[in-house]
Amino acid sequence: MNILYLENHAVFAEQVTRQFLGAHRVTVVPSLAEARAAFAAGSFDLVLSDYDLDDGKGEAFVRECRALRPRLPIIAASSHEAGNAALVAAGASATCSKMQFDRIQQVIAGLDHETEG
Repeated sequence: MNILYLENHAVFAEQVTRQFLGAHRVTVVPSLAEARAAFAAGSFDLVLSDYDLDDGKGEAFVRECRALRPRLPIIAASSHEAGNAALVAAGASATCSKMQFDRIQQVIAGLDHETEG
């Protein structure tokens, strides 16, 4: 699976990728600007999005992804519930709190039934 992971904390993103997403191709981007560029240039099966970013809020990117690819699985990955709720309101398909990233494979598996149409 090709995953676009929007996360501005590089050490956390590296640990998550190594520990929980090693079976996937993961492109980590730290900002909305880089996420937009990567999304436009690549083909992704899934987006993981943090909420609080240095150049804005992840909900803006989630709305853009949803408008361009309505059935793309998007997982909200914030450390706080308010951030995850905002990402879901913007169109995220599911949530996986940063405090429970050991569950990310289960969350992804729950989205496997969703495919691009």
